[in-house]
Amino acid sequence: MNNRDLIDLLNAQHRLEATQWAQLFETYTDEDLEYAMALARDITVKNFGKTIYFRGIVEFSNYCKNDCYYCGIRCSNKNVSRYRLSPEDILKCCDEGYAAGFRTFVLQGGEDGWFNDERMCEIIRTIKAKYPDCAVTLSLGEHSRESYKKMYDAGADRYLLRHETADETHYDILHPAHQTLENRMRCLRDLKEIGYQTGCGIMVGSPGQTSETMAKDMVFMQEFEPEMIGIGPFLPHKDTPFKDKAAGSVKLTLFALSLCRIMLPWVLLPSTTALGTAEGDGRKMGVLAGCNVVMPNLSPLEVRKKYMLYDNKAGTEISASDGIAILRRQMEEIGYEVVVGKGDFRKGDQL
Repeated sequence: MNNRDLIDLLNAQHRLEATQWAQLFETYTDEDLEYAMALARDITVKNFGKTIYFRGIVEFSNYCKNDCYYCGIRCSNKNVSRYRLSPEDILKCCDEGYAAGFRTFVLQGGEDGWFNDERMCEIIRTIKAKYPDCAVTLSLGEHSRESYKKMYDAGADRYLLRHETADETHYDILHPAHQTLENRMRCLRDLKEIGYQTGCGIMVGSPGQTSETMAKDMVFMQEFEPEMIGIGPFLPHKDTPFKDKAAGSVKLTLFALSLCRIMLPWVLLPSTTALGTAEGDGRKMGVLAGCNVVMPNLSPLEVRKKYMLYDNKAGTEISASDGIAILRRQMEEIGYEVVVGKGDFRKGDQL
């Protein structure tokens, strides 16, 4: 079966076999990419209209106990200037975001023990009390089921936790031995069972990734059915073991995004900062590949450069309001409108 037929088959049944996924990633052409992007774009417009949801990211801590080999804020990187925002600072970011029209706040940080369950739950409750019409998304890494449940009960709505790879050997290339794929998958199952709208995802082109490992990722996601998928290209950081590795392909990232939209037509699919860093128009290209979410940074300008997961991260030199204006203009340039609303996951009748 040729690649065009496989893409049509995916559109018809929303799933493929691992060998079929591997074939797509191994042999796709520019024409296959264009076809998949056009189909994904049509699906997105049919289900969501030409609307883009904005999520405001607050990067509130770059302390992390983990030592992931690809990450600029890994605990063994001694060149990082560490910081924590206070709960009051976090709320100020939300205040600014709300005034700008945001109705989802994404609280993102390293696995920082100072922000224990009690502190996180109090922050979540405060945001939800002040802005009951807003969603709170967490991106805090791996925790116990008990911790996830406490934060959910405090009012958190969504949780982003990239699985990074569904292949154990590949996972071990990216992490030290005490960090395991088994625990990462346990976290994702717990989050979904508790009731979070749950997001997973991968870095395209991460060291050790192959067409076969990407096929495993797609099989995992078609079975797991996440409400959100975060995909961006791998970008190296100068203070990590992968500093000399090549960045991931923008084309392959766009292809993966389009295939995710075709596979899961109602998924919330961000056009990531990494994509915008790898390519100047990357976030616009992501939307044209089927993405329907963009996540501007609401963090204070003075800490932006300290939250460097990879080198040359986009948006670290401009204020939150300027960044929002630029992204809004980029979306308008390709005929899309940024909408005010939580943008909760919903599944249409046609599936």
